[in-house]
Amino acid sequence: MREKIQRFGRFLSGMVLPNIGAFIAWGLITALFIDTGWAPNKTFVTLVDPMIKYLLPLLIGYTGGKLVHGQRGGVVGAAASMGVIVGSTIPMFLGAMIMGPFAGFLMKKFDEAIDGKIPSGFEMLVNNFSAGILAAVLAIFALVGVGPVVQALSTALGNGVNVFVKAGLLPLASLFIEPAKILFLNNAINHGVLTPLGVAQVATAGKSVFYLLEANPGPGLGLLAAVWMFGKGAAKESAPGAIIIHFLGGIHEIYFPYVLMNPILLLAVIGGGMSGVLTFTLLGAGLVASPSPGSIFAVMAMAPKGGLLPVLAGVTVAAVVTFLIAAVILRAKESKTDLESAKSQVKELKGLRQTNIKKIVFACDAGMGSSAMGASTLRKKIKAAGLDIEVVHSSIEEIPSDAQLIVTHESLADRAHTDHPGIEIVTITNFVGAPEYDTLVSRLAK
Repeated sequence: MREKIQRFGRFLSGMVLPNIGAFIAWGLITALFIDTGWAPNKTFVTLVDPMIKYLLPLLIGYTGGKLVHGQRGGVVGAAASMGVIVGSTIPMFLGAMIMGPFAGFLMKKFDEAIDGKIPSGFEMLVNNFSAGILAAVLAIFALVGVGPVVQALSTALGNGVNVFVKAGLLPLASLFIEPAKILFLNNAINHGVLTPLGVAQVATAGKSVFYLLEANPGPGLGLLAAVWMFGKGAAKESAPGAIIIHFLGGIHEIYFPYVLMNPILLLAVIGGGMSGVLTFTLLGAGLVASPSPGSIFAVMAMAPKGGLLPVLAGVTVAAVVTFLIAAVILRAKESKTDLESAKSQVKELKGLRQTNIKKIVFACDAGMGSSAMGASTLRKKIKAAGLDIEVVHSSIEEIPSDAQLIVTHESLADRAHTDHPGIEIVTITNFVGAPEYDTLVSRLAK
């Protein structure tokens, strides 16, 4: 079940995450040039509305179609998304998330049905017109059929969320967000669910608290600080480096293993998350765009004019509350890392079949955060050992076909095994200071 949820969440976030630069661009333009922005400008502000109504949904629709069926799926997905965009008065992110993959799926099925059946010399004609006809039909269908339904659904969801906000119940969202993050669903939650809600809220209010629900670096900072002060062994030693990577670098995945090693620490991050959200809502905090990655620098950069202090207050409260709860837990019950599991992994690594490895892929859920950091660490160790081995990073779903060895976190190992049964997989338990790095390099050197 967890694997299926991770896959679905990865697909949702996969439509937004590659386009996050465009979201940040829109957020910066909004923060700077609207009437209440840092530098109001009547000319530049004309970019705000077209970007949120057309550019961003089209990018999502194209990416969704491309995920299903490559370039052809992306083109048809963008055209189909145009139908829900034109047929709506609100930013149609949800509609694009539906029509993009749906169009790509239909294009894929059509191409499979006619594969090998096109007369020689007619390939380009059939390919172009089939895509064009399908795109036209889906755009019309989306305009008259899907758009109104999605708009009604979006309005209902928005009203429901506003009820929670006005009733002061938004902090309860941390009961679901924080545990889901630990299962590596952070990108799915942030970019697949909260970012579309946030964009819609920014369009009317100029800022959104939804951007802070998952991206708040406070809980992770508080947890790692508590482990540093009250933890034991390897966890305690690696915590200072993890703090820098998490809080300044914005890679939240770095603190997930610390919770997985001692699951009762979930209470700490949930408590910190709830207190942070409560502070945000009481002080009216919000951001103008999604901070990606969730670094404190990115969070500060996305704060609107006059809105930095409420944001920093929520981050601080979340960190302090998480630290206090985690400190009580760690002092009352000594954190016990699974040393036997680590030892068995070392033995497993030593026993791996000897092959002439030339390419290693470090994989994570999104392929941008923890995998990039892990690949960089492993690459440096391999280079220091004088080995000529290429180390790259990617998402679990996009591991290159020429990969000879995959390195990933143990919670993602099942997905890696399922998708790549013929490739060796090395699992790690901690992104910082993992003994598996040195063991793997030693094995490769021999």
